[in-house]
Amino acid sequence: MKISVVAVNSGGEPCAACSIRPLSICAALARSELRGLEHLGRHIHFASCETVFAQEEITTSFYNLLEGVMRLYKLLPDGRRQIVGFALPGDFLGMTASSRHSFSADAIGPVVVCRFPRAPFARFSEDKPKLLRRINEMAVRELSQAQDHMVLLGRRSAEEKVAIFLVGWRDRLAVLGGPAKTVPLPMSRQDIADYLGLTIETVSRTFTKLERGGVIEILPGSICLLDPARAEALAAA
Repeated sequence: MKISVVAVNSGGEPCAACSIRPLSICAALARSELRGLEHLGRHIHFASCETVFAQEEITTSFYNLLEGVMRLYKLLPDGRRQIVGFALPGDFLGMTASSRHSFSADAIGPVVVCRFPRAPFARFSEDKPKLLRRINEMAVRELSQAQDHMVLLGRRSAEEKVAIFLVGWRDRLAVLGGPAKTVPLPMSRQDIADYLGLTIETVSRTFTKLERGGVIEILPGSICLLDPARAEALAAA
């Protein structure tokens, strides 16, 4: 399912016309600086389930997500998958403390990214303190989200975990397209299970329990939050 809450500049228009600019690192750049960024970036399309970058690959590029949703995950030594997050338009991916990617990213449905080669982007950004500050702010936000995810995995019931996920996902989509009771879920139940540290059977049972309790209505490819207050109370428990 395509997240279509934002119109995307994917036709080669100037960066200044890109509708996700206010949400991305590009918001820190003046119009004159954006022209320099245009020469670095290239719009790349990925099909559903196609890998954008892989864990332990050498980092050669950074990616600004323009359209669609990506799953971010680590493969554990025993072959199990832990999803560490879902990327939405405006997210900037690929920056690491080392020279290799620490997790993999692939497309959930069609995806469009703006790809920047690592070395030229580093040279471009080094004399732009506002851009560096913006990148740092996004890195701090990601660290905070990672810490919250650690608590979510270890200290919550299945019902609380699912409620936290649904409320958080609703809030993230609201930044893109405004508040809505119907929340698209382009990811699979298995994806949600791998994100929450649950089995797919537990996730499915919990969705059904929430629906029977009047908290949500399960729709094809989405859910409707019938009782947002109860969902939020569960998430805050």
